[in-house]
Amino acid sequence: MKIISLFLVSYLVSFQLACQFPQKKELSDGAIITVTAATKDSIVEIPNPIGIIQLSEAEWKEKLSDETYYVMRQQGTERSFSGKYWDHHEKGIYLCKACNLPLFHSEFKFESGTGWPSFTKPLQKEMVQENRDRSHGMVRVEVVCARCKGHLGHVFEDGPFPTGLRYCMNSVALHFIPNGVVK
Repeated sequence: MKIISLFLVSYLVSFQLACQFPQKKELSDGAIITVTAATKDSIVEIPNPIGIIQLSEAEWKEKLSDETYYVMRQQGTERSFSGKYWDHHEKGIYLCKACNLPLFHSEFKFESGTGWPSFTKPLQKEMVQENRDRSHGMVRVEVVCARCKGHLGHVFEDGPFPTGLRYCMNSVALHFIPNGVVK
């Protein structure tokens, strides 16, 4: 409860400061963030409604790197302990690499020991979609981006308190915004 209260206070202060000192900034991959002059926090806006992005496979192939295309469009998996976010500890927001939808906050990231970035929950349940995955002789729950339907990873019921969930994501499916605060 204390963590949620601190997060809410941080969010409200950052939101208020953003209203006073907003400066829009476009990142090299097309993500647009707002940087507040007073705190240097990045305000990441959640679109409402989320909307759906539909591109042809040729367009996705052109937009994404080969490895990201393999994971996000062909339901692949990066090798464990090879991605840049498995041992990443900066504070901020993780966005979808394909469409920049805000997905996870570093506050909910934990060390799962699996070699992939793991989270106890998404920023908002509506940001991800869960599908039954029967590939590779297993029954799992696939996690995809709600906006572009790109494969992110899987969710398992062996995570820590309070959710008991482990959203096990592929680093190549994510983009990180340091000091990100959700608006």
